[in-house]
Amino acid sequence: MRVFRIIQLSAIMVLLGRAWQHIYWDAPYRTLFWDEAWMKWPVENILGRQWTDYVTDISTDQFIQHLIVGTGWFYLLAAIAAIFILRLGKWGRGILWLASASLFFLAALYCKEKFFFIGQFFEYTLQFSAPALLAIVAQRDDRSFSPRLVLFLKIAIALTFTCHGLYAIGYYPRPGHFVAMTMNILGVQDAGAIRFLQIAGILDFAISILIFFPEKWAKPALIYAVIWGLATSIARVWAFFYPETWDTVLLQWLHESVMRAPHFLGPLALLYYFLSRASNFQSKI
Repeated sequence: MRVFRIIQLSAIMVLLGRAWQHIYWDAPYRTLFWDEAWMKWPVENILGRQWTDYVTDISTDQFIQHLIVGTGWFYLLAAIAAIFILRLGKWGRGILWLASASLFFLAALYCKEKFFFIGQFFEYTLQFSAPALLAIVAQRDDRSFSPRLVLFLKIAIALTFTCHGLYAIGYYPRPGHFVAMTMNILGVQDAGAIRFLQIAGILDFAISILIFFPEKWAKPALIYAVIWGLATSIARVWAFFYPETWDTVLLQWLHESVMRAPHFLGPLALLYYFLSRASNFQSKI
């Protein structure tokens, strides 16, 4: 049951973080709806409008903005459904599946925005799978993991950490905020921050491999994944926090940390599953 609660918290956190992002800030929907190569044909042949009229009409932007905010309110509804999932039954699970589909679509939009780097998409695997994973576990009578769910969670962790590592080592263009956060937190210069990120990226790859090994290797890797996943999540607030502007920092960065909770709660759920299984085995001896 505790594994279920960890998965539940993971889904709630990502949905709340994404809800705040969509309602208060923004989401990359315009990267699709304003893309002439993708949207000109449906605009002109389905909507019956000229492309120039479509992109210059203020109502188009208003529609996109309403869609973003509406999606944010849906995420909030899904977070509430995640809280009461055991009472809501099939309807609640349906909402969670829709939420995962929406997060999957959001990951695809970020991938498109970042020049279709496939790593950009799969870095969000733990996030977009969290609501669906909760729906699956909630449907099981004992609220436990099946072998297939264990494998699925291992793959989700591996994809998330591997893709994060690809950015950290510089395989993809290293995000400037990665370097800035490292410099602010560790107090190092640019070169030191890059070396640190390169080492962290290599360890990301090691985690992604070791979790598929026998448990004596997987458990230490998961412990590190929990610590590193938590560190990278709270880094968004930690790196840019100043007491005199604490409210602005939380407004701008807290949701960035909250939505990344699956990055450490996913490994924690798998680690706790291994530990509880070992404990049950010992008690039967």
